[in-house]
Amino acid sequence: MKTTNLNTNTIEAMFKQLKFNFGGTITKASKEYILDIKNEIGNGNIKGIALQGGISYIEFDMAFSDDVVVSVDTPNKNPIYFAYCSEGSLGHSFGANEKKRTLENFQTGILTSQLGDVNKLYFNKNERSKITLISVQTSNRTKANGKDNLKGKLLDTFFNEDAKENFVYIGSQNLKIAEKIQQLNAIKQKGIVGNLLVQGLVHVILALEIQQHAEDKHRQIPTGSLTMRDMELIKKASQFVKNNYHKQLSIPVLCLEFGISPSKLQEGFKGMHGRTVAEYIREVRVLKAEELIKTTDLNISEIVYSIGFSSRSYFSKIFKEKYNCNPKDYKDAQKVSPISA
Repeated sequence: MKTTNLNTNTIEAMFKQLKFNFGGTITKASKEYILDIKNEIGNGNIKGIALQGGISYIEFDMAFSDDVVVSVDTPNKNPIYFAYCSEGSLGHSFGANEKKRTLENFQTGILTSQLGDVNKLYFNKNERSKITLISVQTSNRTKANGKDNLKGKLLDTFFNEDAKENFVYIGSQNLKIAEKIQQLNAIKQKGIVGNLLVQGLVHVILALEIQQHAEDKHRQIPTGSLTMRDMELIKKASQFVKNNYHKQLSIPVLCLEFGISPSKLQEGFKGMHGRTVAEYIREVRVLKAEELIKTTDLNISEIVYSIGFSSRSYFSKIFKEKYNCNPKDYKDAQKVSPISA
């Protein structure tokens, strides 16, 4: 077993320590750090970015060659960690002696040490794990600018200064968070635009984790009948739709492709996307059409057929429902040149 100790309050210092322990190559784009690792220790990458309001986003997408423990100490900060497991599993404990808990595929976790204990993360040998950690610093509580801002609400909900035990919550499975993390990884923009997009999605993920905690606590939402295997298949089916939007897609086609029943397919899409299968396919196509209108010289009819629709009038109807503008007017608006001062 390999143990790595991280003792730092900054993303930059954390990645320097990760590189010292795991090797690899660090690249920095805007405020994001990426450590690519391909050696005897493991294969994959670790990403991290510091956001506004004392929030940091870290993602492990790694397969280690041995059991690995990452011991994280953030002096005087006492962060609240919001964890999500997209693939594999993650073990966690506070210090060496406290009970170890495991976050499985699609599960959420909220972790904070009231006593300032070290957070220990456990990665299994030869297991591909994709783990998201969003940390919110809890130092300077009195400077949180009131209880109405995000940090103030998080502190009041998950951090009791008088508590004598650490706070640990391991939630039920959540497919919606997996979708948002996919969107986060798909961001191509750099600089201020990329940072704003990341910041926005990280806040959405935080909101979904907090919502999950509230629903689990009050048991307002049934867990449904989906198994872990079913949820993984729903994730793959969703990506299949995104990659094959131009093909003739339907519930029978997806059920045959992924070996899942129609009822479970519908349940999974409603849970992950808040839409039926047909609605999701339509949404993916309309989004792609909007992209093609903006970035290509294809006319509307060519775009309609290229995204898998056969009726231009039907496409115009659903496009207008989404954007409150018919596609021809939208395309004509793209030709307007900016006015110089």
